[in-house]
Amino acid sequence: MTTFVDRVELHVAAGNGGHGCASVHREKFKPLGGPDGGNGGRGGDVTLIVDQSVTTLLEYHHSPHRKATNGKPGEGGNRSGKDGTDLVLPVPDGTVVMDGAGNVLADLVGHGTSYIAAQGGRGGLGNAALASARRKAPGFALLGVPGDLQDIVLELKTVADVALVGYPSAGKSSLISVLSAAKPKIADYPFTTLVPNLGVVTAGETVYTIADVPGLIPGASQGKGLGLEFLRHVERCSVLVHVLDTATLESERDPISDLDTIEEELKQYGGLDRRPRMVVLNKIDVPDGKDLAEMVRPDLEARGYRVFEVSAVAHTGLRELSFALAELIAASRAAKPQEEATRIVIRPKAVDDSGFTVVQEEDGLFRVRGEKPERWVRQTDFSNDEAVGYLADRLNRLGVEQSLMKAGARSGDGVAIGPEDNAVVFDWEPTVMAGAEMLGRRGEDHRFEAPRPAAQRRRDNQAERDDATQEFNEFKPF
Repeated sequence: MTTFVDRVELHVAAGNGGHGCASVHREKFKPLGGPDGGNGGRGGDVTLIVDQSVTTLLEYHHSPHRKATNGKPGEGGNRSGKDGTDLVLPVPDGTVVMDGAGNVLADLVGHGTSYIAAQGGRGGLGNAALASARRKAPGFALLGVPGDLQDIVLELKTVADVALVGYPSAGKSSLISVLSAAKPKIADYPFTTLVPNLGVVTAGETVYTIADVPGLIPGASQGKGLGLEFLRHVERCSVLVHVLDTATLESERDPISDLDTIEEELKQYGGLDRRPRMVVLNKIDVPDGKDLAEMVRPDLEARGYRVFEVSAVAHTGLRELSFALAELIAASRAAKPQEEATRIVIRPKAVDDSGFTVVQEEDGLFRVRGEKPERWVRQTDFSNDEAVGYLADRLNRLGVEQSLMKAGARSGDGVAIGPEDNAVVFDWEPTVMAGAEMLGRRGEDHRFEAPRPAAQRRRDNQAERDDATQEFNEFKPF
């Protein structure tokens, strides 16, 4: 059964925003007390956050579909809907978030680092929030915006200072077990290590982490053995340590050829050429191993490697090795630029940025794209003529109609707002004023207006009677 997973595809869905409420306040002796519909609640976000207690992506391998809760709809009495609950997904330190095309969206390193993978939808405004001096009694409310749907890939890259690389059964697990408090599985057969093991080493005032990467074999960079799956765990390490077996029983192998093979695999994988390297000749407690180490050491040093002869079993040469690694780690950390304080980046919009675009497609359809018009369309209840008129007003104020005219659109041309797979398409009819104005005094109710003086009421009534008399005289039969 799988116990370690370092790459998964995750399907996340944020919560939808709750719909706004269209309601009119009613009480005794005051049947029409004004609009009191509340706003809908915001949909919950899906957030990834680094948790040091999590070391694998196994949980998401078994349950790849995750969804936050929706916001509640608004209610009468100016009661806003409850916001949806955010869904927080803990991930291991060093998790890389990518989209389906392999583009990196976030690199989560450090406890508490977070990334919003899917953002919850806005709640719709109730008619109380839509009321104004001109629109005293809106008979509609805005719909909630759907939450984001994202398909992302999570890939774990171990965060460590030192990576131990080498053939299977070269003694890497034994070495990390005596250098640190880690207790990896150790045996005398190949591929004992199936997951990266991490250990913490203290050498003087320097504390660093060391990773035992599963054994590499020829062709690992092309997917043979376990190498391709775990070579990514070497990428973040500052120092690479070649652990060479000086007591191997395989006649076709020796420390020099093992080193050349591993170096070729690292080169083929890419991105690891400039990392500081060190060579550890392990198993010198075996007589033949000690002799072989003394034979190959001059050749390795001639190549520029710093060489250490150790025995994980006899605990020989470990102190010198740990302090040498601490020296390299300290130099690597000093060479890295210090992290700057959090900066607020301001990206002002261009003065000529209208917030939307109008493009005529090959089939003659005019497509409107932009965050605002697309969101407004999603918030509109098209079964309500007043809501449609309100949308027409908003688009007109934004300048969409004027841009359509400039683009060459004529009466009856098709116009689509939104992407191809989810657009609202209609036949455009240019107007002098906004569509809502053509419907009359939209959203106004004479019952909410101040009472007219008695003299004004008498004049209005007399004018209505005169109009009726004139109309009767014009059309009465002879």
